[in-house]
Amino acid sequence: MTEEIATPSINCTSLSSELAALMAGDFSNKKQAFADSKNYAHIRIFFRPLPGDFFNGIGFYSEQVYDWDLWSPYRQGVHRLVERETDVYIENYSLIEPELYAGAGRELDILKTISPDKIKRRYDCSMIFSKKENKWYGKVEGDRCFIQRKGCKTYLVSDVELTETTWVSFDRGMDLNTHEQVWGSAAGPLKFEKIVSYAAELV
Repeated sequence: MTEEIATPSINCTSLSSELAALMAGDFSNKKQAFADSKNYAHIRIFFRPLPGDFFNGIGFYSEQVYDWDLWSPYRQGVHRLVERETDVYIENYSLIEPELYAGAGRELDILKTISPDKIKRRYDCSMIFSKKENKWYGKVEGDRCFIQRKGCKTYLVSDVELTETTWVSFDRGMDLNTHEQVWGSAAGPLKFEKIVSYAAELV
């Protein structure tokens, strides 16, 4: 059965609402993974809108998961969109007990159990998105989003390109002293296509 992208119903009257309408969805890199399975696993990314009263504005729950193990996400987060004069600042939050919310990207009943007292702000790990022509470009702020991986402390470098139907991301962990890549894709960015839109859930 072929999945179709629903037409967004949100009225994009601001930078943040326009970006949110593009982000809201289920993304898959199936084509990339099948074309080069040696270098790319089949991954799904879900950005599911949170109820409007969660942040009194636009917010998302996100999870990244291998397609063959949808109930075991390897990355989960909560995000708050803050519109600025020329860009959108996205605050990132971690879940205090993330395992309780696995599957919330697909199941609204689970999503509704997330409350603001169950998240914690990840300072220095916010993303900044700006629009140029028909694309949005995002990057992590500064170089102080620290992640412990492979026995050493690294800082995150994250670059994103977003269109109406695609999400391209390239996350790397860099050594604090040598600035060499410690973790992340060695073959290049992950290229996702939107297979389902959740823009109609934005309020």
